[in-house]
Amino acid sequence: MRKIGIYYAYWATEWDVNFLPFVSKVKKLGFDQLEINGGTLVNMSTEERKRLKDEAEKHQIKLSYGIGLTPVNDVSSTNENIRHAGIGFMKNMISAVNEMNGEMIGGTVHSCWPSTLPKGATDKSIYLQQSIKSMKELVKVAEDKQVILNVEVINRFEQFLLNTCEEAVNYVEEIDNPYCGILLDTFHMNIEEDSIGDAIIKAGTHLKSMHIGETNRKPPGLGRMPWGEIKIALDKIGYNGSLVMEPFVNPGGKVGRDIGVWRELMPGADLDFEAAKAVEFVRENLL
Repeated sequence: MRKIGIYYAYWATEWDVNFLPFVSKVKKLGFDQLEINGGTLVNMSTEERKRLKDEAEKHQIKLSYGIGLTPVNDVSSTNENIRHAGIGFMKNMISAVNEMNGEMIGGTVHSCWPSTLPKGATDKSIYLQQSIKSMKELVKVAEDKQVILNVEVINRFEQFLLNTCEEAVNYVEEIDNPYCGILLDTFHMNIEEDSIGDAIIKAGTHLKSMHIGETNRKPPGLGRMPWGEIKIALDKIGYNGSLVMEPFVNPGGKVGRDIGVWRELMPGADLDFEAAKAVEFVRENLL
């Protein structure tokens, strides 16, 4: 059965926050899963991680972990000092997620975010090869710790390495290890893919996680995303992973700036009420 999750930053304007209050909140709203920032998890103490783990177990909420690596931890960098720093940071995150009995880390585990090709560069192949070199090292650690690393396919305005599902499939097939998978996101696919359904089918068994949301980053059910097409494709490949909503609707703070939210997308809305409605929408349309 597909689990329904949500990213904590729907409510937050900063990436580093206390995740504990979100656990009971999402349970009350009808979710099965809460996705949090893996970078923050790394910097938490062992005691803090245990409290979070215990809270999630108490409320029977599954935790998942996302990351947008920063430029100082860019595992696709041509600067070897930066690349090795990124590998070290990711190894720490893999260990922290393993400590939480977590299963996956998704996002730009393969590069940094947000990011564009360096000024004057036109060929991304050298950065791609650096990323592959890093991932081949990281995936051995991930396999040892039983944590899957899911490369997220991100639109051209936020990242440059893997913009389409086809590019991601080529990437993970070169890594050739089941502990490197694909994370697809309906928001990014709406920009880049000719057919969202075909992209999901192309990912096939490599698809380990899904981010879902509308074309304007509102929660599912408040836009024009082709959910029927998406369900047909997910059913066709036998996808039983998580469906994690990743709505960003509020300006302000580091979150609003990094995502590019320059106005309130849902002015006056009760965010908890809208999230609960979205859970019901997903249950009716994607399960």
